[in-house]
Amino acid sequence: MACEKCGYKDEKEVQKFTKPLCQVCARFAPEDKEQFNQYISEKVDWKVLDTFRKFGQSNGNKQKQGMNEKAKQGKLVTRPPLGYNAVDGKLVPNEQASKVHSIFKTFLDEEISLNQLSQKFNLSINGLKKILKNRTYLGEIKFDNQIYKSHHEKLISDEIFYAVQRKLKEKLRN
Repeated sequence: MACEKCGYKDEKEVQKFTKPLCQVCARFAPEDKEQFNQYISEKVDWKVLDTFRKFGQSNGNKQKQGMNEKAKQGKLVTRPPLGYNAVDGKLVPNEQASKVHSIFKTFLDEEISLNQLSQKFNLSINGLKKILKNRTYLGEIKFDNQIYKSHHEKLISDEIFYAVQRKLKEKLRN
């Protein structure tokens, strides 16, 4: 069947409010039925949307592909975490690196709750958990659930990092 809005015959037709839509029109279709009916009534020529179909890319795919390539090369993909600065696209330890090391050591060596630790280092609990789980401190880059070896300096040894992971898992289980 042809798309109710643009008339394009799509192999992967989508049904919305019992009306057939092509993938492009379905992506932009409102969830509210009244707005949807108004959206459908504003007809558009399928050729106008052909560029979207030609490249088959949903919003942000090209950007994500570029970020994935950078991560595979071990390069910084997001803003630098606490303890690092970005210099010419590379992670370089800064004056906060000792704070990161102190957070890991304090959590590992003392019998302290996440709440107490977050207050001690003036962080939110979620911010603290992000730091404690961040693989960047091991000299790795994580992007899109993939882990890549990087070329930046480690702030935390493997032994300390994995010991913290075990303790954190135990604390979060309780």
